[in-house]
Amino acid sequence: MNSLAAAACEVLAAADPQAKAELSRAAADAWRDGLPIGQATPPQRPARPARPLLLPPGQVPRRKINRGIKGRVALLHAIAHIELNAIDLAWDLIARFTDENLPRAFYDDWVTVAAEEAQHFSMIRDRLGALGASYGDLPAHDGLWESAADTRHDLAARLAVVPMVLEARGLDVTPEMIEKLRAVGDDASADVLEVIYREEIGHVAAGHRWFSHVCEARGVAPVALWQQLVARYFKGQLKPPFNYPARRAAGFDPDSYLFATG
Repeated sequence: MNSLAAAACEVLAAADPQAKAELSRAAADAWRDGLPIGQATPPQRPARPARPLLLPPGQVPRRKINRGIKGRVALLHAIAHIELNAIDLAWDLIARFTDENLPRAFYDDWVTVAAEEAQHFSMIRDRLGALGASYGDLPAHDGLWESAADTRHDLAARLAVVPMVLEARGLDVTPEMIEKLRAVGDDASADVLEVIYREEIGHVAAGHRWFSHVCEARGVAPVALWQQLVARYFKGQLKPPFNYPARRAAGFDPDSYLFATG
């Protein structure tokens, strides 16, 4: 681990989910101890375990929280899959764009995000274990990484779509998940989601902050470029309901994202 970029690639090359989470935390510690940024070429795809089976998004069974364990396991499994992808998305962002002449604060932010995503995955994995399940037991989809692949050529596009659309959507839907888990008496899972929700506001804010930085460096208007990039690279529409307070806390003006809700 002689540079941050090399450490990022090491995380991306780890197929075992727990090893990926542990390497993520170790890389974050090394960065805080003074690891240089360096340069490295990230893989086109991160390594993945043999399970879960990856299906097209439309073929993954819908999850529904109910009083039985099965629905909660399905929900938590889906979140675990999102958090595992989020680890790789953060480290790929770090390794892939080291030629952008970005300040150290950029890497500070995304290393923090990567370490928190690793902790999120571990917390959800533990909740699955407490319910008698494991990550990999159920099928999942590869939509998050497809978005990363589509935007691998442009830092602005990556920031516009991944933290500012996909992660922002988590701010919209997580409070309802928390309420439903508490309604069926699963306060332990709800407490984990509360932690994730609070920290994801910071992740979306980092995306918004650095997207604005890139726009300023390029001399372009942030809202106009964001709307153009979302229209080009996001497959679908931005659909309400929106969590306006959480989005505002992350720096989002509603006028910027309501354009695509038709």
